[in-house]
Amino acid sequence: MTSEARKLMTVAVVGGTGKEGSGLALRWANSGYLVLIGSRDAARAAAKAAELNEILGDNVINGMSNVDAAAQADMVVLSVPYAAHRGILESIKDAVQGKILVDVTVPVQPPKISTVHVPAGDAACLEAQELVGDGVRVVAAFQNVSHTHLKDLQHNVHCDVLVCGDDADAKQEVFHLVEAVAGMRPIDAGPLANAVAAEALTPVLLYINKRYKVHGSGIRITGLE
Repeated sequence: MTSEARKLMTVAVVGGTGKEGSGLALRWANSGYLVLIGSRDAARAAAKAAELNEILGDNVINGMSNVDAAAQADMVVLSVPYAAHRGILESIKDAVQGKILVDVTVPVQPPKISTVHVPAGDAACLEAQELVGDGVRVVAAFQNVSHTHLKDLQHNVHCDVLVCGDDADAKQEVFHLVEAVAGMRPIDAGPLANAVAAEALTPVLLYINKRYKVHGSGIRITGLE
C-alpha cells in the first residue's frame, strides 16, 4: 500500500471528544487521513469535529456515535477512561470485527492517577483482546504521548511510541499512524502482553510532570540512533 493510498484509510477515534483522542484526531486529519470522531453522544462528537475543523481550516473530520464511527472506519482507535473501557468495547464489538483496534487506554484509578494500577486482566489492551475476540487485531500504542502537545500543530511531538501487538502487519499499520505525527517515532515493543509496561509508564510520567512542574513529559529510547 502506498503512503497516499494509506492516507485514504478512514481512522475512527472512539472517545475522540477527550483531550488525548481529539488531539490525535487533529494530527491525523492534518496529515491527510480521513478521520471520524466517535462519542456516546453523537451531538457532542459533531461539536468536537466542528471545533477541530476550525483549527484545520477545512471540513475534514466528522463526528458521530461510537458505533457508527467504528463501523465506517478501516482502523479504530480507542481512547477512553478505563472506567468506560469495557462498556464501550461491548458496544462496538461487532463493528470492529476484521479490523485493527488500537487501544490507547491506561487503567488508572482516579484520584490516584499518578500511581500505577494493574487491572485484573494485567493490561487494558489484553482485556480488550479477550473481549472482542480473535477476529480483531488489537495493538497497544500512544499511552505515553501527552495531549498537551497534540493540539499545537506548530509543535513537534518529541516522544517515542511503544507499539505492542501480536500481529506484525497490524503493528506496521500503527507505525504509519505514529510517523504521521511530526516528532513521534514508533518503537516495536514486542507482543501485546508487553503493553503492561507501556500502560504502567503513564502514571509514572504524570508523577514526573507534577514533581518537576513540567507539562507533557514523554519517553525516548536511547541507543537506536
